[in-house]
Amino acid sequence: MDDKKLGEIVGAANVLDKPEVIEEYAGDLSFVPRVRPEYVVRPENAGQVRDIVEWANKTRTPLVPVSSGPPHFRGDSVPGVDGAVVVDLSRMRRIIRVDPQNRVAMIEPGVTFAELQPELAKAGMCAYTPLVPRRSKSVIGSMLEREPITMPAHHWDATDPMLCAEIIFGTGQVLRGGEAAGPDTIEEQWEIGKAQMTPMGLSQFNEHRLISGAQGTIGIVTWSTLKCRYLSKLNRTFLVPSQNLGQLIDLIYKLLRIRLCDHLFILNGLNLACLLGQTAGEIDGLTAKSPPWVLVVSFEGYGELAENKVRYQEADFMDIARSCRLESVIEMPGASTKDISGLLSSPSSEPYWKLRYKGGCHDIFFLTTLDKTPDFVSVMTSLMSSRDVPAENAGVYLQPMVQGTSCHCEFNLYVDPASQTETGIARQLVNEGSRDLAEKGGFFSRPYGAWADFAYGSDVETVTLQRKVKKIFDPNGILNPGKMCF
Repeated sequence: MDDKKLGEIVGAANVLDKPEVIEEYAGDLSFVPRVRPEYVVRPENAGQVRDIVEWANKTRTPLVPVSSGPPHFRGDSVPGVDGAVVVDLSRMRRIIRVDPQNRVAMIEPGVTFAELQPELAKAGMCAYTPLVPRRSKSVIGSMLEREPITMPAHHWDATDPMLCAEIIFGTGQVLRGGEAAGPDTIEEQWEIGKAQMTPMGLSQFNEHRLISGAQGTIGIVTWSTLKCRYLSKLNRTFLVPSQNLGQLIDLIYKLLRIRLCDHLFILNGLNLACLLGQTAGEIDGLTAKSPPWVLVVSFEGYGELAENKVRYQEADFMDIARSCRLESVIEMPGASTKDISGLLSSPSSEPYWKLRYKGGCHDIFFLTTLDKTPDFVSVMTSLMSSRDVPAENAGVYLQPMVQGTSCHCEFNLYVDPASQTETGIARQLVNEGSRDLAEKGGFFSRPYGAWADFAYGSDVETVTLQRKVKKIFDPNGILNPGKMCF
């Protein structure tokens, strides 16, 4: 492998092959087998990325795009084959443009939530975020992975809040997606008032759907625009505790039918404790005080009549909650809305909230509809009982999506990475639980690692179609081979 050519592209200092660096990229916290890359390269701009892709085509070298910093959890950034080069995009961290008039921001892939939120706040805006993301999480990485945002009434499409993007396909060709396609340059578009906010592409071609959820197997994004929201002047957050998950689901459907909410999601007691506690002892104490299920709902006020908006929404919400025989509170044993409201649009403090309890976490997540989630909880509870693992040892996170038409259902298995026993049980639960949940109708729309086997195993037509698409946009198969059905 010609590392000298890579050095000419990105500079010798940005071609890394020290054993400790290579080991860092050889694996993550998932159960995906470790594979050592040959090199890690750190480009600084789109031109360098394109040159790397063209070099990889000439040398038939696999490339693994990575934009987020560690820790990684899902195996998509671990090479799937030997001889790969990791393309670490973390140096590309420009916030190119913030447009408050259109509520749009343009950023490079290395920009994290911890970096973006303060800059947006200066313009009176805020990014849509997944549930308390880690500080090192790439904003573009999160959008490409379709991580659900916590504001389902603002969620209009599975790819929201991603808008337009510049994509370098596996062929080395560059395409600007959506409204950004041109023919003018981006700067010329700005001059005539365009903001790269319409994601639909030329004719019927929606380019961003090719790369969404593709785990870097189709193209590399070098910038993207994202939909933002106004920064709240006023926030009212409520907790709705319940012994009965079904009651909370009924309440959510009533709220989303009239879009009477901003942040809205359900946690079980353990996950609520992990968000609020800092140590294992604190988390155990908080879990013991928490109810089995808690709905978190907020109302955000901005503009001239912020107080009026929040006041009427709050009153209507309380009436609807009572109709479901539920009571909202601002404080309960071990938790208060004051503590939670500060987390809703911010990245996690260190350590990352999923690692505070035992140091490791393995997730199972899929799409379903909200009304079916109690059945999936029962499936997971039965599986854990069969392994003599108390159901209380797993976190549960239910996030309505796309106006409540679907739901992200997530189980979090907290383990001590140093314990072979705990790790072994977690591996069994992840492997068997994922298959059981898929057989019951869970849709694994983001098939990381071993999930690809059953996600694609019974759908030959989808595999055939995706391989045709792969052949068009990455004919030499250089982009993250070994992932998904490639």
